[in-house]
Amino acid sequence: MIDRTTAPQIKDAIEFDLHLKPYQKMVLDNGIEVYTIDAGAQQVLQLEMVFYAGNNFEKNNAVAAATSYMLKNGTSTKTAFEINEHFEYYGAYCNRTCQNETASVSLHTLTKHLSVILSVVKEMITDSIFPEEELAIYKQNSKQKLSVNLQKCDFVANRLIDAYLFGEQHPYGKYIVAADYDALTTVRLKDHFQQYYLNGHCVIFVAGKLPADLFDLLNTQFGKLAIKPEKHKTTNSVAPAATKKYRINNDAEGVQGAIRIGREFPNRLHPDFMKMMVLNTVFGGFFGSRLMSNIREEKGYTYGIHSYVQNHFQDTAFLISTEAGKDVAEATVEEIYKEMELLREELIDEEELLLVRNYLIGNILGDLDGPFHIIGRWKNIILNNLDEQYFYDSIKMIKTIPAEELKELANKYLQPEDFYELIVI
Repeated sequence: MIDRTTAPQIKDAIEFDLHLKPYQKMVLDNGIEVYTIDAGAQQVLQLEMVFYAGNNFEKNNAVAAATSYMLKNGTSTKTAFEINEHFEYYGAYCNRTCQNETASVSLHTLTKHLSVILSVVKEMITDSIFPEEELAIYKQNSKQKLSVNLQKCDFVANRLIDAYLFGEQHPYGKYIVAADYDALTTVRLKDHFQQYYLNGHCVIFVAGKLPADLFDLLNTQFGKLAIKPEKHKTTNSVAPAATKKYRINNDAEGVQGAIRIGREFPNRLHPDFMKMMVLNTVFGGFFGSRLMSNIREEKGYTYGIHSYVQNHFQDTAFLISTEAGKDVAEATVEEIYKEMELLREELIDEEELLLVRNYLIGNILGDLDGPFHIIGRWKNIILNNLDEQYFYDSIKMIKTIPAEELKELANKYLQPEDFYELIVI
């Protein structure tokens, strides 16, 4: 029996020994790799098909996102209504997302219904016809949404800072204008679909309470398709803008400005990436960060400010993002640079560093809670061409990196002259 008169021992998160549950791997008849985590108490599962079909591969702007979205909008035997009705009848949810390199079709369903759901998923990725009427609705809605968003300073700032950092022709830097939606045609969508879905590259991730015949179910539906297992990688040259400081007037009636400050940064394959996770957390990566303490709590310039490293496969960037009143936008930028200077010149004290270590390890603990979170972490590792050791190296680095090394990192990456600076008001 538990002794209720004695308080339990309190332990820091960094004292825990974390382990990443290993995946099981299957290979379908056509070579497609399937990574699975069989765990959880509920009879539910998540399946995600990741295609190398994102913005990086489109021949014309907006084609990849439109193709991804319209996978549920009609096949040769089912209308968009019938596809959605099928998923709803079985209490399932099917979503499509499009990123820079990849586009995903994800499914959440009761385990017992997987067999009747998979046939419709297969139909979506092999027999989508992109009806003209559905495309017309998509174009109209997308243009209307874009028109509304362009009035928002934060939306404009997000578009422009990426264009400055990578160049407007880079997949990470290009952005969509209304004319791109007007130029969408079913022919362009079908061409993208044919090349990057029917004959593209794919990897599958499944997690939850898995049925005993999972391999047979997946192999029956997807094992004979022409999709290939190879990871389709491309390299793009970065062409950043020559000017580094920008002030954009977007809304004369607005009272707030969107601030973005960013610089190029190595991707996950670089040894500094893991170290930056700790320095970034101290700087602006959580609610107790220095940027929050100074600019929100002390100065009252903003409701929230944060910094982060973008999670791209190729080139990436380190960014600071916030919205502040027009009258204090310039002062906010000055305070950001002051916090950079402190990190370059002074060692982080052990109490603050311990707080950050515990916060980061605590976040990882949360990511290991349940099969969906676990497969998500494996997905990030696998798609970035990393291995299991990367996870354990990250844990070790968080627990042991000294303040002196973080100061060196700050001097390397937190130099104001290296940053692009944008205020949209």
